[in-house]
Amino acid sequence: MLQVGIIGGAGYTAGELIRLLMHHGKAEIDFVYSTSNAGNKISDVHQDLVGDLELKFTDTINPNVDVLFLCLGHGNSVKFLENNTFSDHTKIIDLGNDFRLEKDKVFNGKTFVYGLPELQKEAIKKAEYIANPGCFATTIQLALLPLAKNGLLQNDVHINAVTGATGAGTSLSKTTHFTWRDNNFSYYKPFTHQHLGEINQSVKQLQNNFSSELIFMPNRGNFSRGIFATLYTHFNGSLEEAKALYKDYYKDAKFTFVSDNELHLKQVVNTNKCLIHLHKHDNKLLITSCTDNLLKGASGQAVQNMNLMFGFDETEGIQLKANFF
Repeated sequence: MLQVGIIGGAGYTAGELIRLLMHHGKAEIDFVYSTSNAGNKISDVHQDLVGDLELKFTDTINPNVDVLFLCLGHGNSVKFLENNTFSDHTKIIDLGNDFRLEKDKVFNGKTFVYGLPELQKEAIKKAEYIANPGCFATTIQLALLPLAKNGLLQNDVHINAVTGATGAGTSLSKTTHFTWRDNNFSYYKPFTHQHLGEINQSVKQLQNNFSSELIFMPNRGNFSRGIFATLYTHFNGSLEEAKALYKDYYKDAKFTFVSDNELHLKQVVNTNKCLIHLHKHDNKLLITSCTDNLLKGASGQAVQNMNLMFGFDETEGIQLKANFF
């Protein structure tokens, strides 16, 4: 059994990661690190685990674990690794944004591989260190990769995506209070969201002549979890040709599927799936992409990457059914 350590154990992504690893057939949790909760039972914070887990948070680390998950706020993974050393055999998966871009991928002699399996599964299998993609970035990239692979992104792409409240993390702010979020809808970071960097990077990895603009409008939804993204761009081919491109690109993907029916969030919430639907109107191709921001957008994809790194079945521990009703 792999021995797993989790850093930053009190947040949403850590809670989901603990839930997944508890039922993983080839890994077990060695420690969950949280300085603010050290000594407290994990199930007192992650209350969905009452009766399932007696483990307590700790403020000490085991430097010899087989795999380490960093569930820290953006910018804090670098600080943590500067102050804490792990064995040469310890593989690291960072769920933050510290190492996702090419300019940031090398740190203290460690080279982080961008962990989107549908883009570079073979590189992930050989990797020692993984930069797990962002939630918006995952959802949007999976909508665009088949077009980029075939050199078909020749015009601007208009993107509108809505995320649930868990995308903002556990720290309270004006826009995460129930009284503000309930029966409400708003945009934030228009045209400038931080995930644009990694999305552009992956698109250009497949289509290096891409010079158009990704015009991204992120929105806050009044639901807890999930991302619903719609994208449209110019496309000269038929709808059937577009479907063939997408189904061919994802023919070996374990969690990304092209649906012939229109989508809704309940199909993906509580799963590691990304579902994609295509619609053609005149010369515009509309692409809908849906994920659970805490699973395929974070912890589920992190476990998927761990499975690939250690040669396990890619779906181990993340065969989850949607909460459809």
